[in-house]
Amino acid sequence: MESEAGTNRTAVAEFILLGLVQTEEMQSVVFVLLLFAYLVTTGGNLSILAAVLVEPKLHTPMYFFLGNLSVLDVGCITVTVPAMLGRLLSHKCIISYDACLSQLFFFHLLAGMDCFLLTAMAYDRFLAICRPLTYSTRMSQTVQGMLVAVSWTCAFTNALTHTIALTTLNFCGPSVINHFYCDLPQLFQLSCSSTQLNELLLFVAAAFMAVVPLVLISVSYAHVVAAVLQIHSAEGRKKAFSTCGSHLTVVGIFYGTGVFSYMRLGSVESSDKDKGVGVFMTVINPMLNPLIYSLRNTDVQGALCQLLVGKRSLT
Repeated sequence: MESEAGTNRTAVAEFILLGLVQTEEMQSVVFVLLLFAYLVTTGGNLSILAAVLVEPKLHTPMYFFLGNLSVLDVGCITVTVPAMLGRLLSHKCIISYDACLSQLFFFHLLAGMDCFLLTAMAYDRFLAICRPLTYSTRMSQTVQGMLVAVSWTCAFTNALTHTIALTTLNFCGPSVINHFYCDLPQLFQLSCSSTQLNELLLFVAAAFMAVVPLVLISVSYAHVVAAVLQIHSAEGRKKAFSTCGSHLTVVGIFYGTGVFSYMRLGSVESSDKDKGVGVFMTVINPMLNPLIYSLRNTDVQGALCQLLVGKRSLT
């Protein structure tokens, strides 16, 4: 639908975010649950980050990437949940146009960084298990820094491209977003100008940001599985698989929710389902990651215990 004004300037100065629930009684319940989830997520991820920083045993590439993932998880939930908690307290569902674009930019920046970081972690496991003799040189601190820097650069470029492209759309009403944060599919539905180019851009970006990393992760773990199966010791195979199982679980959850969210553009009836997927992406995933990575990892468990009880010996 073409804009009546015929310009590229939006007529909408603010949007109305309907949130997860509309009844006042349920809003109180949602507020408590989200506040609890936010505190648990930030506490869990910052604890893992602190353990990685202070425990010498965790000064390895695998835990360097895990520490970065913890930072991303804190950022991801902080982009959406505190603002929603504020709206639940004030009973105001309004978000300005600029704040909406800012939220969208940072959400896609962190989500894109997640894609590349998970790929780097898979590459690290591939080198550690399949190329152990050259692992220390191929995954040096310089290489680690380069992988993270390139990941941030690609994620920043992707987020900025989508944000700039969105500013070319006209929003002349209605301005009600049936969601709890600003994201591309919901904003496309509100545009009164053609979103064909934006959707094509999102499709191309999805191929680069999601499909390519997923293929690289799959290839890395195919080599890892082949190498592990050649290990004669059952204990050795168990240890190798345990270091990869947590990562594969996180990859499966992350990409599963991402595909559901962005491969279903144009479905007006999908908003309520998208809310559930949005909660999983922005709240559940960041909250589960510390648990997934520490549940079967004795090194992380030991470091966390020493950190929490304050018994770490100075070395």
